Amino acid sequence: MTIRLDHVSVVVRDLESAVAFFIELGMELEGRAPIEGRSVDRLNALDGIRVDIAMMKTPDGSGRLELTTFHSPAVLSAEPENAPPNTLGLRSVMFAVDDIHAAVAGLRAHGAELVGEVAQFENSYRLCYVRGPEGIIVALADQLG
Repeated sequence: MTIRLDHVSVVVRDLESAVAFFIELGMELEGRAPIEGRSVDRLNALDGIRVDIAMMKTPDGSGRLELTTFHSPAVLSAEPENAPPNTLGLRSVMFAVDDIHAAVAGLRAHGAELVGEVAQFENSYRLCYVRGPEGIIVALADQLG
């Protein structure tokens, strides 16, 4: 059996803002689609699902992110809304960037805030966490040298 990661999915309230955020990071919009139907309901164990998705990809095509906004049923908020990094469950999605300071500045224009600060890990990386759409933590890594 072989396995590869296909994509990570993030549910957002404002699909347009989330798409703009990840385009600013350097991702590309691969496509958009409305999704609904009995098979989707059965897969998710919910009735009456109507969503719009935007599939984002990294420029090299190696990573994909599905952004989903629900029209029905209504979205539920996780508690706490802006969970800290030590909360159980999916906490972050990491992207390699070539200029962490430029990436942070660009994302701030889309409402992102640093969780902590840009920090250097040994002589290997500059790293940071920014809080992106719907409170998701987006980790950035800038390899040194």
